[in-house]
Amino acid sequence: MDRKTFFALTSAGVLGSTLAPPGAATSAHSKENRYQDGRSPWPICLDTATIRPASLEDKVAIASDAGFDAIEPWDGELEEYEQKGGDLKALGEEIRRRGLFVPSVIGLWNALPPTRQEWEASLEDTRRRMRMAADIGSEHIQTIPNTVGENYDLEWVAKRYRDIIEIGLNDYRIKPALVFVKFFPLKTMGEAMAAALNANHPEARIIPDTYHMHISGGGFEGLSMLNGNAIAIFQFADAPADPSIDQLEDKHRVFPGDGVLPLPDILSDLKQTGYRGCVSLELYNPDYWKRDLQEVAETGLRKTLEVIEQAGV
Repeated sequence: MDRKTFFALTSAGVLGSTLAPPGAATSAHSKENRYQDGRSPWPICLDTATIRPASLEDKVAIASDAGFDAIEPWDGELEEYEQKGGDLKALGEEIRRRGLFVPSVIGLWNALPPTRQEWEASLEDTRRRMRMAADIGSEHIQTIPNTVGENYDLEWVAKRYRDIIEIGLNDYRIKPALVFVKFFPLKTMGEAMAAALNANHPEARIIPDTYHMHISGGGFEGLSMLNGNAIAIFQFADAPADPSIDQLEDKHRVFPGDGVLPLPDILSDLKQTGYRGCVSLELYNPDYWKRDLQEVAETGLRKTLEVIEQAGV
């Protein structure tokens, strides 16, 4: 058994492997779907935090007009949309009408606390967030380990993540995937992968993020050890040279190609894993929020495609 096989979730399938998302093109010489007029092997998604000041309806329009394939909203804006009288199922229809799809929603906050009592108490909010994500037609929802606790119990986290997967699949037809964040106790891709593997579930997935791979100290080399089926969605951003890595926060994210990360090499490794899901542009830069948001989205897509082309994939 080679190391890629060992680290893969080998029994996992890829949803939609025979049904391509809107905008997919297939080469006459290959069965591989291509997107963005053939410029990308992956659909390109806009994380709505990139254009945070806009309303949810405007974010959908901006993503569509800019030429993205997909959109990745946050639970808070779905909740606000409903509170103001909006119908999430109708919004999902509008997203699809505009030629977009929803690969993921962010996310299941506080879903992995360290005790049985706290976990059971968290399920009401977990289910509410799953229901909202399912209503707009999302495939995945991000499971955020912000409450696992320092010195967390890996076996406990893995078992509760498995339970969350089962709830998502059985009750909402949605796939919860596990993220890692430097600022939370579960910080690195390796730590997330350990929990996903130990969940021992064919639908366990992780969500790599180029920015947190960098600032967590986990690095990028482990990506080539994965099978692409282990990845739900791939979050994409660059990091500046300044401030220093220990001072970097999410607000310092910059457009792909404007920073110091080896993004073409990362994407080359991603391609070799066989990953076929979305690359999602995720920026929280307040300087970008002050600009024309349509221009920000268009610039982000253009720069993402430029890096993909540099990767030669």
